[in-house]
Amino acid sequence: MNINAEVATYVQVKQGLLAGQILDLVTGEGQYHSFKGIPYAQPPVGELRFKAPVAASAWDGVRDAKEHASVCPQNEVPSMVIPGDEDCLFLNVYSPNVISNACLPVLFFIHGGGFKSGSGNVDSFGPDFFMRKSIVLVTINYRLDALGFLSLGTEEVPGNAGLKDQVLALKWVQQNIKYFGGDPTKVTIMGQSAGGASVGFHLASPMSTGLFHRAIALSGSPYCDWVLPYHPKRRAFKLGKQFGYETQNTNAFLSFLQTVSSDQFVNYTNPYVLASEVITSVLIKQYQFPPVEEKFGGENNFMSENLLNTNFRYVNKADLLFGYTNQEAVTLLAYIKSVLLPRYDAFNEMFASRKVADNYAPDIVLKVGAKVRDHYFENKNISVENIMEFLDYVSDASIKYDTVRYYSQFPNKGRKYMYQFSSESSRNEYGSQGAQYGIFGAGHTDDLSNLFDPKSRNLTLDMNSNEFQIIDRFTTLIANFIKCGNPTPDSSFKVSWPEFNARSMKYMDIGTNKLSILSLRNETFYKFWLKLHQSVGVFY
Repeated sequence: MNINAEVATYVQVKQGLLAGQILDLVTGEGQYHSFKGIPYAQPPVGELRFKAPVAASAWDGVRDAKEHASVCPQNEVPSMVIPGDEDCLFLNVYSPNVISNACLPVLFFIHGGGFKSGSGNVDSFGPDFFMRKSIVLVTINYRLDALGFLSLGTEEVPGNAGLKDQVLALKWVQQNIKYFGGDPTKVTIMGQSAGGASVGFHLASPMSTGLFHRAIALSGSPYCDWVLPYHPKRRAFKLGKQFGYETQNTNAFLSFLQTVSSDQFVNYTNPYVLASEVITSVLIKQYQFPPVEEKFGGENNFMSENLLNTNFRYVNKADLLFGYTNQEAVTLLAYIKSVLLPRYDAFNEMFASRKVADNYAPDIVLKVGAKVRDHYFENKNISVENIMEFLDYVSDASIKYDTVRYYSQFPNKGRKYMYQFSSESSRNEYGSQGAQYGIFGAGHTDDLSNLFDPKSRNLTLDMNSNEFQIIDRFTTLIANFIKCGNPTPDSSFKVSWPEFNARSMKYMDIGTNKLSILSLRNETFYKFWLKLHQSVGVFY
């Protein structure tokens, strides 16, 4: 990253004056304005821990916005503690043009990480490629894991603090983005994995009304197994027991939890509430502290009803783009070989989705699990010799089906498009792992390296390369959608991306060298899972 150290850039926001940097694009085509580590909320510490965020205070003088601020305390998937700091509710703004009347469209990006890890920093999300498309980019931190999603089932701590952080960041954008050249009436939210699920929650939350106008969900939805909560209050008390405190008094328990050091919240042993979770709680099925249904608070609720049991009683109007990569599961190849293969081979119930396993008697769970195993493996053993079939199962069961099921039926009152990203290039850090097994394409998160420039990877970029052609094609499609709600508004791609509907189920495959229109009607996985779930009374 080259920095033009002699030229600073300043923006006055509601809280005070910011001093940013002017940086060179990684493509060498120009420069952009960078403002990092901007506080949008007060530090959520002490009595504010687990509570809805409070807007950040003003500051005196000039605030330096040249470096990222603290990331939130977290335990990365699969397991690496990053202490971070609870004072972590910061956002970053990047703009091609900070003239206040530029009226550029805005992209608000929500990172993934299972609601337990990640940040909006340039280590993963360098803004260069969107700067080329004249889009203002906002990336954020939000509270994670127990600190962000612990619920006591009370009005005081109903849960979803991390999602409410996202809402407050969106409100900050509405109040301030014009000072960075952005148009607050043209905000698109985009998220990947847990961020994609977050997008799905925002679409159905009254708290998010009026804060965005288009939505892009990459590889995740509120229906995914790993998003579903299970007895969140009981789990919170189990966590407290690990910290050496046992009580049935919720108020006393809250007072205690607000005194525990933050590092303990990211360095705990999974607080299982069922003995079977020791086996079934795996990365593709369950995280300990996901979003929850809120039962108290009225208008202060982010999610006042379980989306699995609702007919979408609240809907935010938005154009919608959703999809996934073609080889989602290959990203977890090492984990699959060492942990999942022997476990799934031993226990058929592992193949049943959480929608079934959490709600039905063991006989039904076993029967459903057997059907899934037979569908993907017939009479074969679950082993490395059948890794291709197992990766298909994981991709379908943990990402693809639930992403399609949620967004295909969501009544977003706008245009709707679906995609699959299958491009192959050296930027596919995870997809390349599959080549030894004859598996090619993009793994979970590989699409992001073609939308952002992950600075921590120090990737080279040849403007004449196939890699750059993929980047430019993908970012152009996304930018078109952000700007006008249609990924192919003109003839520049020589193919028109059809809107998605339940009848044709057409989507765009974004391949290495071309765009192809395909249909889920011709694919077996969606029909299989839909029929299987409906056969036992699961209709979401």
